[in-house]
Parts: sequence; C-alpha cells; structure tokens
Amino acid sequence: MVHVSPEERYKKVKFGAWVGIIGNIILAVMKAIVGIMANSRALVADAAHSASDVVGSVAVLIGIRAAQLPPDRDHPYGHGKAETVTAIIVAVLLFVVGIEIAMGSFKAFFEPIAVPGIAAIYAVIFSIIIKELMFRYKIHLGKKYKSDALITDAWHHRSDALSSVAAMIGIGASIIGGSIGIPWLVYADPVAGIFVAALIMKMAWKLGSESIHNTLDHVLHEEDTKEMYGKAATVPGVRTINELLAREHGHYVIVDIKIGVDPEITVKEGHTIGKLVKEKLMEDQYVQDVRVHINPYGKENEEE
Repeated sequence: MVHVSPEERYKKVKFGAWVGIIGNIILAVMKAIVGIMANSRALVADAAHSASDVVGSVAVLIGIRAAQLPPDRDHPYGHGKAETVTAIIVAVLLFVVGIEIAMGSFKAFFEPIAVPGIAAIYAVIFSIIIKELMFRYKIHLGKKYKSDALITDAWHHRSDALSSVAAMIGIGASIIGGSIGIPWLVYADPVAGIFVAALIMKMAWKLGSESIHNTLDHVLHEEDTKEMYGKAATVPGVRTINELLAREHGHYVIVDIKIGVDPEITVKEGHTIGKLVKEKLMEDQYVQDVRVHINPYGKENEEE
C-alpha cells in the first residue's frame, strides 16, 4: 500500500468506482440492445452480468464513502471494514446473477431458438476489450490503495470479460451451425450462457470467502509484522516486546502491543515510553491506531 493521505486515497478509489459505473452502464445497454436485435441469449445474459456490475460499483462507492467516516462512540476503531462488507455484498450479488443467467439459458433448450446475428460477435469483442481494460485499471488501484471492495469489483470485471469470451464462442458456434445446416449447434448459444453462469458463481464464491475471512479480525502473520517489531524495539526504555497483534480493519491496521519496561520507573515514565511506541508505529500510514499495554519487565511476569 502506498503512503497517501486518507483524502487522496478516497478520491482515487472513488474515481475507480465511477469508471466502473459509467463503463458498465454503456456496456450493459449496448449488449442488451444488440443481444435482443441479434437473438442472442448468451449476449443478453452477458448484458445482465454488466448490469449487475453497475449495482456492484454503486455499492463500492457507498462502501468507500462509509469507510472514510471517522471513529465514533459506537465504532472506536473506525469504519474501515465498510469496504470489506461491501465486497461481500458485491460477491453475493454476483452469485445471484449467475443463478439467474443459468436458469434463463437452461429454459432456452425447451423453446424455439433462432440463430444469432453477426452483430452479436462484434458487440462481444468490444465488451471483452473494454472489460479487460477496466479490470487492469481497478485491480491496480485496489492493490495500490488496499481496497477490498475495489479489488472485488475489479474481479467482477474480469469475470465479465471471461463470460464474454464464452459468449463469443457460443454465439460463433451457433452462427456457424445455422450457416452449414447443423441444427444442434444453434444451442451452443444457451450452452455458452450456462458456462458463463458457472464462471460467475465460481468467482463470486471465491471473492465472498476471502472477504468474509477479512471481516473476522484477521491478524497479520509474523512475517508481515517484523518491521513493526523492529520499530517498537528501537524505542528507548523498551526492554522487551511480549506480544504484538496487528488486526486488519479494512484498508488499515489496528495494532495491540504489550511491552516490558523497567519495573522501577514511574507510571508517568512508563506512559511516555508507551506514547513513543505508538508514535513510532503510526509513522506508517498503514497503521490507523496503536493500543499499548505496559508490563513490568522481569522473568517472573514477562508474559503478562
């Protein structure tokens, strides 16, 4: 994560969300119109996927706005998890859309079906290019500014690009089947729709699982906190570090640290050492808050 002010981070992530909203509206409308005119169920399903992306990007926008709110009485650790909760909502939405697409495509096998028009292929190719560009841009922003919601939304775009590739194959096979007189190939279009749905649900499950994991007070592993240990240990007066827990709280970290100090110093001196430890760790903008517990240093109570 880069070191930027919360205001600058919010502006960058918000811009990424708006890119998704505007881009998805354009693609959803375009694919829906062409899909209906060209008689392509796969393209209409793909349009529904893009439409769900619009809702997802709006949810991301709301989530990052909520994450900017300062700590209050009910939320003393801040609102950073609002983005992670938003990521879960987007994942659930994505899964529901996958189910709906699968059901619509399955019903097509029991209805008369027409050969899609060639315009559907051009629309899909355009969608693949735009979606891949949107994915690359938003995954870059999400990783740079450590935004779970933006990363999830970026993968939403990638799943849409992959689904468009599947749709293109199905549409193409259906068109070829109609041209050379192979009736069963016409059903490649709804088959592609079902395959698209499977891809969407798999992606939703993966992203949802990761986001839920992050909401459960995930603690950074030891290798990720070595630098924090090193910084705290350099503070004058710190005899030992009994424990250091860094909890991910959305795009930032809350640190709980127990340090051992000379048991003969005054309470005021111990408080000063704890304050210096907090200031040292908060030099990293990744760290939002530090809670310091002071222990008297000694073999008999070193682990208190």
